[in-house]
Amino acid sequence: MARRARGFDMRILYASRSPRRDLEASHGVIQVPLDELLGQSDFVSLHIPLTQQTERLIGAGQFALMKRTAILINTARGRVVDQDALVAALRSGEIGGAALDVTEPEPLPLEHALFSLPNVIITPHIASASLATRSKMAEMAAENILAVLSGHEPPNPVNRPAHPRQSS
Repeated sequence: MARRARGFDMRILYASRSPRRDLEASHGVIQVPLDELLGQSDFVSLHIPLTQQTERLIGAGQFALMKRTAILINTARGRVVDQDALVAALRSGEIGGAALDVTEPEPLPLEHALFSLPNVIITPHIASASLATRSKMAEMAAENILAVLSGHEPPNPVNRPAHPRQSS
């Protein structure tokens, strides 16, 4: 995402618990606190896993910090954003718009309020649909299968405690 934004000569901010010095050096990104990022950004693009700490990370309080013209982009997980607060922020003009590749639930019911808003784009969770991404996913799955068949721990388990070596 940083590489793409750089192509548009954007100033790129990021918020993270851990500094990403590699990205800072290679793409000129700047680490700032989340509240500062929200207040300064024209586009806020979410790229985080869903954890207890990130569930509903973006809600009414965060929308209040954003520019009225800001666009929220979520390709992470639907539950990272409080959708009711998002609907309210979009309806009131508190933020300018949203582009969502993920929702909660998926698929979103056709009668959901997000579908009625003119300042929202919703795609059917296809952000990972590139040839390169799908090829890497297939490669990782094959590596996991081969590891398990040879009696080793899979390199990319989805559920570590479910693996026999991890549950004892």
